Amino acid sequence: MQADHTGARLSLKDVAKIYQMGSSKVYALHGVSLEIEENEYVAIMGPSGSGKSTLMNMIGCLDVPTSGTYTFDGEPVGDKDEDELADIRNRKIGFVFQTFNLVPRSTVFHNVELPLVYGGVSRSERKRLTEQAIERVGLLDRMHHKPNELSGGQRQRVAIARALVFNPSIILADEPTGNLDSKTGKEIMAMLDELHDGGHTIILVTHEDDIARHAQRVIHLKDGRIEIDVRQPLYREEKAKQFSVVPD
Repeated sequence: MQADHTGARLSLKDVAKIYQMGSSKVYALHGVSLEIEENEYVAIMGPSGSGKSTLMNMIGCLDVPTSGTYTFDGEPVGDKDEDELADIRNRKIGFVFQTFNLVPRSTVFHNVELPLVYGGVSRSERKRLTEQAIERVGLLDRMHHKPNELSGGQRQRVAIARALVFNPSIILADEPTGNLDSKTGKEIMAMLDELHDGGHTIILVTHEDDIARHAQRVIHLKDGRIEIDVRQPLYREEKAKQFSVVPD
């Protein structure tokens, strides 16, 4: 079943993504129509090969549809060149990956600062915004450490700080707890919950039911199509008890 939404920030209409494999065409997405409103909390689920990573790449402007339309903040993505897409990715979307994607030889400060460097922000403003983002994730005392001097949870918090440094409206998280133990995973999910409460739109890809339960809405993909699109209640009081942990 397909949810009915109005006032959407993101809108995909009959989107297909086709890859040419030799003489064969492979449909990674097959006629997907989807709208996501501002400040929604959405989990995207599905088995391997279902198209969930392709859909995440599409939403994040890392890829463009073969056919159909994707509208971001009222503007068709297909009409934009690569520089314009890169600017959307840098300023309006924060990415959090399972593997952290940190630069190993750079400090926490420089890893978080990178989007601002690419965005042409002045040095003084970069310093202010970078320290502000690092403070939000509680790592000011680790600001000059390198990734190999941090725990897995701390590395993911650095990745979240980097995602937040431009204060984007949308956070895309791809298996954000996949490389973490359960306690640290709860800390990261509590942080994402807090970001949602603060007004961010959160879209996460996960194969774990307990992670998906944080979301307001769960979308299941199968064979490149939306199989289920449902809303679920948020149990904030229960979650507050379950996930009230102190970061390391």
